[in-house]
Amino acid sequence: MKSAIRKSINIWSFDQSRSIEDCMKLAKDAGFEGIELALAKDGPLGMNSSEKEILDVKEAASRIGIEIHSMATGLFWQFSLTSDREDIREKAKLVVKRELDVAALLGADCVLVCPGAVGVDFKPDEVVPDANDIEFFAGSEIIDYDVAYERSRDAFVELAPYAEKKGVIMGVENIWNKFLLSPLEMRNFLDEINSPFVAAFLDVGNMLLFGYPQHWIKILGKRIKKVHFKDYRRDCRSLAGFVDLLAGDVDWGRVIEAFESIGYTGWASAEMCPTYKQYTEQMIYNASASMDRILGRK
Repeated sequence: MKSAIRKSINIWSFDQSRSIEDCMKLAKDAGFEGIELALAKDGPLGMNSSEKEILDVKEAASRIGIEIHSMATGLFWQFSLTSDREDIREKAKLVVKRELDVAALLGADCVLVCPGAVGVDFKPDEVVPDANDIEFFAGSEIIDYDVAYERSRDAFVELAPYAEKKGVIMGVENIWNKFLLSPLEMRNFLDEINSPFVAAFLDVGNMLLFGYPQHWIKILGKRIKKVHFKDYRRDCRSLAGFVDLLAGDVDWGRVIEAFESIGYTGWASAEMCPTYKQYTEQMIYNASASMDRILGRK
């Protein structure tokens, strides 16, 4: 049975030496209907990019025939909403607002927001020096769980009116941050915030190490606004476990059944790790073909 879920891909899946326009062209050629772009520190979609630069990206997407429906950012690994440093927490809120600003200009209806961290066991490449040239990584802190919960919840409550003003939803993602570790907790967290502009951004692969995506889908239900498709091999127990779609332990049949049961017909974006050493564009075509299988299109 063909799923009504719409097929997209995240910009991080591409060789990062490519321009945004080239990535969109490749995504379209590979059969993707949509793309999820990302806010960076610099560049055409950066913290200080001009309105013209942003609208140029939107125009390019329109010309290519691909829809920009959401935005992510790697800046939350540096600026965490749960940090013990107040200046870092305030900078994290500015990053959220900038995401919302850029998404609104692009016509995207959701931004991915990392809710903060209790602790992180890895240091991603996206971490860069801050404005004062002092390198900071959110994972270098270990935050008391109850403190992280309160700080994150209060930040979303504070930011919700700004998101409403921009008409863009903040999607809270389940991520490797030792925080919001169960679907029941994520559900309660969202219900406490109680805003239509704060929803779940579900990553199918991120909970494989400690849970099952089909459980999260059924429990979160209509709270799910956007979805990431990743696959993971549990026996790796590290970042090396993220593999090509259909090469891991995600039970895709049950996942799609769960999405069908809650009536989800929104976007799912493949979020791949660009690990191919040769012919890097082939990974994009492979991800597209795998998503066609998963969604019952072939």
